[in-house]
Amino acid sequence: MSSVSFVQRPRRLRRTPTIRRLAREIRLSPEDLILPLFIVPGEKIRRPVSSMPGVAQLSIDMAVSVAREAWDLGLCGIILFGIPKIKDSLGSDAVDPQGIVQQAIRAIKQAVPELWVIADTCLCEYTDHAHCGVLQGEEVDNDATLKILGQAAVSYAEAGVDMVAPSGMMDGMVAAIRQALDQAGHAQVPILSYAVKYASAYYGPFRDAAENTPSFGDRRSYQMDPANRREALREAALDVEQGADWLMVKPGLAYMDILRALRDRFHVPLAVYNVSGEYAMVKAAAAQGWIDEQRVVMETLTGFKRAGADLILTYHALDAARWMAQA
Repeated sequence: MSSVSFVQRPRRLRRTPTIRRLAREIRLSPEDLILPLFIVPGEKIRRPVSSMPGVAQLSIDMAVSVAREAWDLGLCGIILFGIPKIKDSLGSDAVDPQGIVQQAIRAIKQAVPELWVIADTCLCEYTDHAHCGVLQGEEVDNDATLKILGQAAVSYAEAGVDMVAPSGMMDGMVAAIRQALDQAGHAQVPILSYAVKYASAYYGPFRDAAENTPSFGDRRSYQMDPANRREALREAALDVEQGADWLMVKPGLAYMDILRALRDRFHVPLAVYNVSGEYAMVKAAAAQGWIDEQRVVMETLTGFKRAGADLILTYHALDAARWMAQA
């Protein structure tokens, strides 16, 4: 019997932990992660979100404590979602200089000035109907909404925010916000656009956390059809043309192909949102002992980076940073 000589033996680079680390193509760091926080009025409030174990609505003082922890663990930033005491048809708290997010921005930047603070810039958390804009009957009035989004972005900038993140999928939202910021003297504030946001069933638990379940209908008239890929490229191109500094894909797991497509086509930084439903499924399976939570989370986050993400918004951020510190 003749012997076979193998010229290529890829297993040589998998034999030990050391050689696997040396050969690793993707490096995940706490600096790649952004932690979402849900801010509510009051003091000393940490109200658990039942559908998202480990996540809670936080009063500003508690959010400051979490922000300090995030910075100490090496996270690059946080993104804020506000839940005001009073909601109305126009989402007025979003533009109020004393609004819940504006207060949180000031407190966090004072306590942890180097931590990057992003403000989600949408009206759904602030309106009493929970749609992402001003209504005309039962339709969202796109252009009337743009003016309010611009005012909200300016208000966040004046409170000291580092970046605004429009997420409502309104046509022209990036251009309107860029113009408003520039005219108000905030040309230095960048825009992270939720350029590709699908009308996804993965958002369910977020509705509990942000208290923004629509009072009627749904958001499919402005968020994207999950079946569409070419439309995602068009949406991203439009936002880049309008001045977006950063693009985001939301959700993450079911849209890795979209993330990769944007990475291959555009040369701006790219983010992905590891959303509430993705988080909740991991937590539920881990609670049953069906999966190894740490390994699944780290594999998922690494997958997002491999697909092309520069930043990952994830509710796993603090745990992931702790696990990386222990590795």
